[in-house]
Amino acid sequence: MQTYRVQAYNTAHDSENKIHDDAVARRFGFTGALVPGVDVYAYMMHLPVARWGRAFLERGEAECRFTSPVYDGQMVEVSGREDGDGIAIEVASGGKSCAAGVARMPAAAPAAPELAGFPRASLPEPERRPPADAKSLAAGAALGTAELEASREFVEGYLRAVRETDALYAREGLVHPGTVLRMCNFGLLRNVKLGPWIHVGSKVQNFGAARAGETLAARPRVLGNYERKGHLFVELDVLVLGDSERAVARVQHTAIYRPRQAAVA
Repeated sequence: MQTYRVQAYNTAHDSENKIHDDAVARRFGFTGALVPGVDVYAYMMHLPVARWGRAFLERGEAECRFTSPVYDGQMVEVSGREDGDGIAIEVASGGKSCAAGVARMPAAAPAAPELAGFPRASLPEPERRPPADAKSLAAGAALGTAELEASREFVEGYLRAVRETDALYAREGLVHPGTVLRMCNFGLLRNVKLGPWIHVGSKVQNFGAARAGETLAARPRVLGNYERKGHLFVELDVLVLGDSERAVARVQHTAIYRPRQAAVA
């Protein structure tokens, strides 16, 4: 399977999440600002979309886990190999393995979950977001619905930002899967106030290709909130919808919402 090479770009320089800022990231022990995990996932998805085309965006499934940082400006190599009925994917950059995952194409389209399990809820005002903790991110809690207008201008800008070379998205007016996964980040950061935080992995089940011009909505609920090796983790179950409440993807999204370094940073 042909290796996909792309120059990484930090799309979150101006993000509220200062793990994407050079100075803050260095205080946390990194070489520099981290390229967002959702964009590393975007690089990874080049392979299954090249293999299965639009059908992957409509019913494919993917899993990714981020193990080492990808830094702005570095060359990234995305390699794949056959793994049963799927593709095992690895991301390498700076001489290190940075992420791994798998993509598969089910024989039949899976049924989308019932909307009743993902109720629409209001977001808090940005300045009134509660701090991220065991209370605001309690297991079982339904969080506010985060939205994004995926305008054609936005979609085209994202394709340039992640250096996507597949013509499918521009030709058919489709939203890149990296943007779909970013909706899960919005579902977290627009509900609670966070310091520097790190997206560590996701499991994605696609139900339909998101289209340029749609308003995307993320309806998150909290699966778990726990401590491991001094880090505080949150796991979200997020249903991403397009216009008319059309299911686009369901994602199990895991993040370190308070790194152990925050105690001394």
